[in-house]
Amino acid sequence: MRVVMMATGDIAIPSFHALRESGNLVALITQPDRPVGRHQVLTPPRIKTCAEEAGIPVFQPERMRDAAAVQQLREYAPDIVVVMAYGQILSEEVIQVPTLACINAHASLLPRHRGAACIQAAIEAGDDETGITIMHVVRKLDAGDIICQSTMPLKGTETAESLHDDLAQMAPAALMQAIADLAAGCADRQEQDENLMTYAPKLMRADGLIDWSQPAFQVARKIRAYHSWPGTYTLYPSVKTGGDKPLKIFPPIDMFSHYKKPVDAVPGMVLEAGPEGMIVSCGGRRGGVVRIHTMQPPGARKMNAESFFAGHKIMPGTILGLSSEQQ
Repeated sequence: MRVVMMATGDIAIPSFHALRESGNLVALITQPDRPVGRHQVLTPPRIKTCAEEAGIPVFQPERMRDAAAVQQLREYAPDIVVVMAYGQILSEEVIQVPTLACINAHASLLPRHRGAACIQAAIEAGDDETGITIMHVVRKLDAGDIICQSTMPLKGTETAESLHDDLAQMAPAALMQAIADLAAGCADRQEQDENLMTYAPKLMRADGLIDWSQPAFQVARKIRAYHSWPGTYTLYPSVKTGGDKPLKIFPPIDMFSHYKKPVDAVPGMVLEAGPEGMIVSCGGRRGGVVRIHTMQPPGARKMNAESFFAGHKIMPGTILGLSSEQQ
């Protein structure tokens, strides 16, 4: 059995090691090294480093659909191609190269949450469970027939970062079972129900802006779901420097649905601000408030509420998310 893995994201690293240990992995195809950080240092994907340390050949085409890249894949002569967090759409020509199957390990219970932000979407939607789906790759995004799924319950305290790591550890068992079933000719093949499909597009940094008109439970979910990418933030009027500044917000977040608000409270209004945290009014029919413990102003480190309020002033009555002219 010859397996080629196409992967870039860190979520694929445990599955890479499982394939390597099986003795079937003949090559890794991953994205080219990219400039990273303030100084734009050319940095390889972590999974590339894992492959080099293990003596697994690495191929990094800029475009997998190019003729030279497809030819290189053919030369690896794969029986199965495993795709996981690779970052490129595959052409039909690529999909047809392996003799048995081109399969994908996706971090949701398809057809729910197709797309790049599937982990964040499960948390933000308040799902009771999520998991790993192993499916056949087709041209339509995450729409191939399902081979198998593994599920895990969600407790309502996960962040995208912690859930990413849990799903990464769950994936190898499901993937190796699917490969074994394909090799034995007994793999299931279940068509996805398009009526149950939801879509979770790639997130941008601007998507992290908090909408305080949402109820407290939704604000709290978003803060957990977007940690650590793209992160969440709000605007606050800076007394020290003047103007409006972005304030990054981090979990954990306390949520109170029965906090007694003043009659003039509006969404985004700071109700309390001190060493124990910043309590902010939320909107929605049931309203409620959230208490923020950890934040980061521009050009500073992440800090707890006590440290933040020792050097920054956000007075009760301030409305977050509004420009200073709107206060």
